[in-house]
Amino acid sequence: MSGTIYVINPNSTERVTREIDAAVAPLRMADGPAIECLTLADGPPGIQSQRDVDGLIPALLKRAAGLEGEAAAFVVACFSDPGMHALREQSTKPVLGIAECGVLMALTLGQRFGIVAMLQNSIPRHLRYLGAIGVVGRCAGDLPVNLTIAEMADDDLTLGRMIAVGKTLRDTHHADVLVMGCAGMARFREPLERELGVPVVEPTQAAVTMALGRVRLGWGGRPLTGH
Repeated sequence: MSGTIYVINPNSTERVTREIDAAVAPLRMADGPAIECLTLADGPPGIQSQRDVDGLIPALLKRAAGLEGEAAAFVVACFSDPGMHALREQSTKPVLGIAECGVLMALTLGQRFGIVAMLQNSIPRHLRYLGAIGVVGRCAGDLPVNLTIAEMADDDLTLGRMIAVGKTLRDTHHADVLVMGCAGMARFREPLERELGVPVVEPTQAAVTMALGRVRLGWGGRPLTGH
């Protein structure tokens, strides 16, 4: 199958891109489409504020425009889905955002989802987004590990914080499925799920899974709108 699903990490931290690449490896198939993970070199080291989200969009659109001819689909691999709607206007190919796809996947796995966020100031962005897509009523809670992208390089510290937050979401907020609120958390999905005993959604995996379905079934970009 021709074309490549381009998974674009909108921050400039190559370590995060490598972790995303490892997370989506089980989704690669011999008959394609290919899945390629890229780093947005002009993006911030970590996406930690609305200013970071808004500021990277021009660079993201430019990078995607250069890939349009070879693309089967695009995945925006940041939990704020920066530039997703603009890219959907620009591209003729399917465009998936990991926040939207991660939440939608969670809705199929449980009644109430909890989000394991990166920082406290991530949460207002998440809540605005959940309100925009109409799923606030299914959200049990959104709690931070309070670590930056750089600090999350420490595996023991990060997993320990994620387990503690996950237990609170499960036991106090009664979430029966969790969504990891940062692509930089990808490597912790399996140990977190084993420790907590509830489904854990890694959102880039969810988005690439949906992109594969779109491509293989011929559901392209720019969906028709009602009249």
